[in-house]
Order: sequence, then structure tokens, then C-alpha cells
Amino acid sequence: MTLRLKALTVHLLTATGAVLSMLALLAAANAEWSQMFFWLVIALIVDGIDGPLARRYQVTQNWPTYDGVLMDLIIDYLTYVFIPAYALFMSGLLPGWTGWICIIAITYGSVIYFSDTRMKTKDNSFAGFPACWNMVVLVLFALKPNFWIILLIVVALAVAMFANVKFIHPVRTERWRWISLPMCGAWVVFAVWAVMVDFHPQSFARWGLLITSLWLLCAGFAQELLRKRA
Repeated sequence: MTLRLKALTVHLLTATGAVLSMLALLAAANAEWSQMFFWLVIALIVDGIDGPLARRYQVTQNWPTYDGVLMDLIIDYLTYVFIPAYALFMSGLLPGWTGWICIIAITYGSVIYFSDTRMKTKDNSFAGFPACWNMVVLVLFALKPNFWIILLIVVALAVAMFANVKFIHPVRTERWRWISLPMCGAWVVFAVWAVMVDFHPQSFARWGLLITSLWLLCAGFAQELLRKRA
């Protein structure tokens, strides 16, 4: 296969995220939450591998007809933001006005964040919370905390999208990647586990999700704290 065809194949792989988002939406419309998250996790895996492949095969030079970055952003907004926000609102985890606050904060804040040209730092981390609401909402479904806690988490992370706080990219942030990448892989395993047991409250997967999520959320802040102290 020529380099050009390999670049085209990467674009086509990225585009499968649109189909996965539709499958997730159809499941969400029927309140089949485990099935919805299954498709969202598959979309997350595709999103995790298409970036390195795009850089390896230099898709912008070898197949510039398609804008992979634009394609990725469209799909990410669906799978990272829009569908998870819908699921959180319709799940019953947030009563009354709290659900409205959360979906407005998630969808409105995220579309502004996605269009911010300053969202990446020099070390390929994210400047502010990277709107990974698919991961957040999955963990909330697994843990099912009190709705006040959910509201606090959503509002805090919505504000964190525009705060001067660094969040790591587990693949592209080189510092601590030796642990961040396995943590991300473990998160995916625990997510699939939780989905397969339909978020059973006695499943150990929920605690695995909590531990790995805390690392992915806090590693960037810890890096900045250590850098400033040094």
C-alpha cells in the first residue's frame, strides 16, 4: 500500500467515529445506557489511535483533500460532549433544574473550548479541562453519586475548561507517559468491564474507574506544581 493510500485509510478510520456516534445516539434514545457507552468507548479507542497514525503517515501532506482535524473535531463534539450530555440529562441522575444547568454548561462551554486556538500547551497537554465528558459521565453512571456531587463536578470541570490548569494528553504528553498511558489503557478496560456488567454497583470496575480517572485528571496539575516548586 502506498503512503497516499495509507493516509486516506487513516481519514476513513477517523470517519468511522460518525457511525459510532450514531449507534451511540440510537442506544441513548432507547435509554440503553450500557450499549450507548460501549459505542462511545469504541469511538474513544478510534480517536486514540487515529492521531498517531495520522502523524506517522503525514495525512496533511499525503492526502490533503480531507481535513482530518476538522473531521476529528466534529466527531469529538458528538461523542465527547453532545451524546454524553444527553445521557446525563435523561438518565434521572440529575433532578429538575440541576439537569438543565449541567447540559447547558457542558454543551455551551465545550463548543467554545473546542474552537479555542490556545487549547494545546507546548508539551502537547491541554490548557484547561479538554471536555472529555464521555469519560466523566461514564464514571458518574458507574458510581452514581448524590446529584449535588454530580452538579458540583460538572460545574467545576466546566469552569476548568477555561482555567489556567494543565490536563495531560495520555498519548502525546511525554512527561510521565510511562504511567499515564497504562493508566489510560486501564481506564478503557475498566470502562468496558463496567459496561459489560451494566454498571453493577458491586463491580470492582467502578473503583478502577475512579482511581484511573483521578490520575488522568490530576497528573497535569501535579506536573505544574512540581515545575513551579523546582
